[in-house]
Amino acid sequence: MTAISTSSQSRTWLGVVVALAAAAGYAVANTSTSVAYQAGSDPMTVAATRFLVPTVALLVWLRLSGVPLALPRRDAILGILLGFVTALYTFALLRAFHVLPFALAVLIFYLFPLIAAVIATTLGWEKFNWKIAAAIVLALIGLALALGVRGGGNLDVVGVALSLLAAVGLAVVIVVSSRLFGGGDARPLTLYMAAAATVLLLILCAVTRDFALPQTSVGWTGFIASSLVYGFAMIAFFIAVSMIGPVRASLLSYADAVISAGLGVVVLGQALTMVQVAGIALVIIALVGATLK
Repeated sequence: MTAISTSSQSRTWLGVVVALAAAAGYAVANTSTSVAYQAGSDPMTVAATRFLVPTVALLVWLRLSGVPLALPRRDAILGILLGFVTALYTFALLRAFHVLPFALAVLIFYLFPLIAAVIATTLGWEKFNWKIAAAIVLALIGLALALGVRGGGNLDVVGVALSLLAAVGLAVVIVVSSRLFGGGDARPLTLYMAAAATVLLLILCAVTRDFALPQTSVGWTGFIASSLVYGFAMIAFFIAVSMIGPVRASLLSYADAVISAGLGVVVLGQALTMVQVAGIALVIIALVGATLK
């Protein structure tokens, strides 16, 4: 019994580490995306290409591991549908970054852990946990302080709607995929999702003729880095979901804000106000509180 308990705890902590690694990857990918935008690229192009890397990487990884690529018909269909939802919410979020202040778009998008918790609880797939709920609220408050979000009278309604749509889309993908993963291998379903997202976004690019590549070497560096790091983050995140569940894995995504702030200080030489430091501290407290038993 003790051995089983120890194994379960080890798996949980490994899942936490993987989720934090995914958060770090998303932070780097978003920063790189901004560099690509400044060099002439656009949301549709970035969205269409960032799923190519996880598709190829998972295909190679599964083949080398000897894991069958075929899924049961129901799981395959759901995986493809989740991939379509992933493509749409990704484009919605990247588009929101263009029409809303970045900090506000991020804050709205990071409602997704709370939305995921509500969906999972409503469907009876997870028990309501006051500690997790309190951690999500505390993390949102900390995120607002860390990002310096302020209210304004000229908010773009479309941008707010796109950010909220992205949050709902990600929450649905996380909750449904967690049911399909169970406690098993998350990689085959993630492959189907990434491949479906790639196909849909490339078709949209072809139809709309909206495909803009960076015009500078620095922009190309950001563009390539965005795809590579995002691919790693996507794979790691869904592996974490299969290990520690959708709500906890989602909550640990708030580490993205902390890591982004750290990158800003170390890499870009940015200074943090005391309010931002307090916000980061609240996010860290929320993450630790939700992780520890």
